[in-house]
Amino acid sequence: MTLQLITFDLDDTLWDTAPVIVSAEAILRQWLAEHAPSLGALPVDHLWAIRERVLSSEPQLKHRISALRRRVLFHALEEAGYTHERALEMADQGFEVFLQARHQLDIFPEVQPTLEILANHYALGVVTNGNADVRRLGLADYFKFALCAEDIGIAKPDARLFHEALKRGGATAATAVHIGDHPGDDIAGAQQAGLRAIWFNPAGKPWEASQAPDAEIRCLSELPALLARWSSAP
Repeated sequence: MTLQLITFDLDDTLWDTAPVIVSAEAILRQWLAEHAPSLGALPVDHLWAIRERVLSSEPQLKHRISALRRRVLFHALEEAGYTHERALEMADQGFEVFLQARHQLDIFPEVQPTLEILANHYALGVVTNGNADVRRLGLADYFKFALCAEDIGIAKPDARLFHEALKRGGATAATAVHIGDHPGDDIAGAQQAGLRAIWFNPAGKPWEASQAPDAEIRCLSELPALLARWSSAP
């Protein structure tokens, strides 16, 4: 059957995520040191303790990572002695500092040429658990939609997120393919929803889950030929 919709994970599929998160965390801490001196050099484990406390009282924030990070910052600032209103204001400002830094990343060089080719043949979409925004990265024009877990409070591997992607992409599971790096969130999640799933595995890691992906690629530039073969198969 002809393929109609190709969906992509973002973090660690279109770029390497760890370095940019480490950098964004450092930039946020520097900003807090300058703008929230009462907070002091807050230990990371204290922030994690606040995070666990917030999730315990507001479990609905589990898949809303931006709102969760704002809430943790707010509680840390309020507990440091800032007023409720000032803590809210600074939490929003601090989060925007983090988010801006979180988008200072290096997209893999083959991403845009590959998306350019694929966009001429298929509808493309984003299905991500993260809070990266393709509009901030100059990639929005390639995608028909970008579906983030925090937008609807459901995260991969929940099949409902992929079903929503099918709805937004105007496709059926049989005519859709998902590409991602995570064996559980991306591969198992997509397959449970009835989509074919391609494992992006640039490091050549061994597959350790029970259900194998429908295909494996080391570089995104392999996608156009692979998808063309699937799309032309009877």
